[in-house]
Amino acid sequence: MKMKVPHLGDLGGKKLIMSSILIKNATIINEGKVYGSDLLIVDELIASIGSSDQIKMPSGTKIIDATGLLLIPGVIDDHVHFREPGLTYKGDIFSESRAAIAGGVTSFMDMPNTNPQTVTIDTLKEKYLIGSENSFTNYSFYLGATNTNLDEVLKVDPSAVCGIKLFMGSSTGNMLVDNELALRELFARTSLLITAHCEDEPIIRKNSEIYREKYGEEVPVKMHPMIRSREACFLSSLHAVNLAKEYNTRLHILHLSTADELKLFRNNLALDQKKITGEVCVHYLWFDESSYDDLGSLIKWNPAIKTRFDRDALINGVNNNLIDVVATDHAPHTLAEKENSYFKAPSGGPLIQHSLVAMLELWHRKIFNIEKIVEMMCHNPAILFNIRNRGFIREGYQADLCLVNPDSPWSVSKENILYKCGWSPFEGTTFQSKVVQTIVNGTIVYNNGVINNDYRGQRLMFDR
Repeated sequence: MKMKVPHLGDLGGKKLIMSSILIKNATIINEGKVYGSDLLIVDELIASIGSSDQIKMPSGTKIIDATGLLLIPGVIDDHVHFREPGLTYKGDIFSESRAAIAGGVTSFMDMPNTNPQTVTIDTLKEKYLIGSENSFTNYSFYLGATNTNLDEVLKVDPSAVCGIKLFMGSSTGNMLVDNELALRELFARTSLLITAHCEDEPIIRKNSEIYREKYGEEVPVKMHPMIRSREACFLSSLHAVNLAKEYNTRLHILHLSTADELKLFRNNLALDQKKITGEVCVHYLWFDESSYDDLGSLIKWNPAIKTRFDRDALINGVNNNLIDVVATDHAPHTLAEKENSYFKAPSGGPLIQHSLVAMLELWHRKIFNIEKIVEMMCHNPAILFNIRNRGFIREGYQADLCLVNPDSPWSVSKENILYKCGWSPFEGTTFQSKVVQTIVNGTIVYNNGVINNDYRGQRLMFDR
């Protein structure tokens, strides 16, 4: 049953209960370092990091023996579509945030292409209410830009909203911003971070007609990266970058999918000094065009998964800091929808429960080091969005944490998939690492497969 649950120990600003947890013998991965330590949580905060022999613990402290386990900050996913309101037969904030905590994700930022679309302050407020009542994790929501809603964009409180979502590629309803004057006004006048989906719509339409003439409605799914081509991605991303440079706007380009786009980014600045940043999603680091033969429309995303060359370039982009964030673009659809013919099958798929373990699998394969994974999935989203007191293991920070067993193989199956849509492109995949516990604001919300269904997360706040 979905219900609003008050935060532990909070009523009228007064503490009612003090809770404490000691995590002993953990291997901490944080801020580029790997080291053994104990960690004390008191109420919602990390109270102390160091030997428990030197820590004065409150009476009744719960002790977790983390011998052999990795302790990392909770993952912050800056790019999800949880489908609420209006599309809740695919997923909702309750179901998808529940899947998120099973994957070690403690905070998410949700996109506005719902029904109704989140393009006004009133619809944004309604979505925050849903989040407060139903989210297991911490949450924030984007306001969507349209050709006509600049007045709404300018009303947004920068300290309370993650950013503005701009579709420069096809989307639903009127969320494709294809009016050049409206684009320029947005870049010129907003002080908020703009996150952009960049694909050139005229190129995609032209390619769609070419392949429709050749195949009719039965276009093979492996043609998807030809239709939503590298040219469409690069030219749209280039346009967004040029606008950001012209107006000195903070721009974050989402779900990079090509080697070409990496030419638009720099790696000679610290992240907090960058004005233009980029995100890659897990599926572009895992799959390539050869995967369409087995998975078909299950891996049909926009932008399209492209070549092995592109995948390798994106991996290098993560490793050399041209790319700043790894996220999911978690976007569930039902299997019945995905099994349609090419033009009818929607793009997107569920990922958030498996994003961390998939990245850790790439660590096991020596593609990434584990410090880089934590940087890209935990630290950098907090830096880029100026999230208050989260994303790091630091004394005084919110205790958003994840314990992982790096050597506990398990396979993805329908029995352990928590997405409302009930499927995953990783079904049948064996991962070496397993999320053991997820702690949100000092509360154990996920514990070896058991979920605390009564807990609700907090609204993310931003130091802007």
